[in-house]
Amino acid sequence: MGLFRKSRYSQVGTREIKDVPKNIASKCPACKHVHISRDLSQKMKVCDRCGHHFSLPASQRLRQIIDHNTFQEWDGELTSLDPLEFPGYAEKLDQVREKSGLSEAVITGRGEIEGQLVGIGIMAPEFMLGSMGSVVGEKITRLINRSREQGLPLVIFSASGGARMQESIYSLMQMAKTGAALARFADAGLLYISVLTHPTTGGVTASFAMLGDINLAEPGSLIGFAGPRVIEQTIGQKLPEGFQRAEFLLEHGFIDRIVERKEMKKELARILALHQGGEQVG
Repeated sequence: MGLFRKSRYSQVGTREIKDVPKNIASKCPACKHVHISRDLSQKMKVCDRCGHHFSLPASQRLRQIIDHNTFQEWDGELTSLDPLEFPGYAEKLDQVREKSGLSEAVITGRGEIEGQLVGIGIMAPEFMLGSMGSVVGEKITRLINRSREQGLPLVIFSASGGARMQESIYSLMQMAKTGAALARFADAGLLYISVLTHPTTGGVTASFAMLGDINLAEPGSLIGFAGPRVIEQTIGQKLPEGFQRAEFLLEHGFIDRIVERKEMKKELARILALHQGGEQVG
C-alpha cells in the first residue's frame, strides 16, 4: 500500500514563497498588544513589547536561517496519500496544501549558514500543526541519511503537535525510523543540532527532536510529550508554574540553551564553526 506520492506543490528551492498575513492585525497572547501583521512579520514575528515568539511559517524561517540563494530542496515532490482511508483526510490534505503552498509539514534540503554547509529540516506549523505522518518521517529520514552520506552537520527545527492521528500506526512508525537514522548519523561522528520551537510535542518530542547532540530552544516554547492539561488530569495534581516551557526544561537539564529568534542564525553559525575547528563567529 502506497504511503506517499510525488507532489506538484512547494518547490521551495526554485521559487520564493511570500507570506500573506491572514489578518491586518495580530494580538500578542502574552501582553495583548496589537501589532500590524506586516510589521510583525518584519520583526521575525517577535513581540517588541514583551518578547513573545509567535509561530513562524517554515518558508520565513528558512529565509531567516539559510544564506540567500544557497538552499537546495530535497524531496519537495513527496506528499501523503490516505493509506487508512480516514474520513475527510484526503480532502483536508488538499485544502492545507492549497492554503500553505507546501507539500507536507516539513521542508528539507541543504544550504549554508554564514557560509557553512549543512543539511537542514524545518517543520511547518502551518501544515496541520506540523503533525508527523509517514511523509514527514520519510523526509526527515532521507535528510539524515543524505547528510550522513555527504558528511554534513545537521540542523532540524521542530514545531509539531505530534504524530498525525489520521495515519495511526504509519505515523507512529516514524519515531523508530528517524531514531534509527540518527543512531547511524551519530556513529559517523557528525553533529546534530536540534532546535525546539513552540510547540514541540508528542511523537516528535519522543523521537528526533530530543536526540540532538546540542538541543536549543526558542523562549517560551512548549516542549513535552503529553500536554500539561492531560498530565494534570491523569495524575490529579497541579503542575509547577511554567511546566514544560523551555525555561523550565533548561533549569532541569533537558535542553542546553535558550536562544532568541534574532540571535538563532548567529548562534548556529558559532556552534558549527567550533565543531569544525574554525574561528568563533561574532
